Amino acid sequence: MTFEEILPRMKAGEKVIREGWGGAELYVKLVGEKELDGLKLNPYFVINVEGEGYTMFTPTVCDLLAEDWKVV
Repeated sequence: MTFEEILPRMKAGEKVIREGWGGAELYVKLVGEKELDGLKLNPYFVINVEGEGYTMFTPTVCDLLAEDWKVV
């Protein structure tokens, strides 16, 4: 799947990954709008990496153009 195809699935709460990564990456998910210290926190992506937990995720150009995204 392309990033354009997978984005609506992420917005629906599904977890996704690229088949081409093949490493410790478990999945990427979208965290919806939240509030922090009384202020709006905009949606953001996180990636779950085995043994490390969550970290912020920003797709690269290669990720955006890839066609190997899948729902996990």
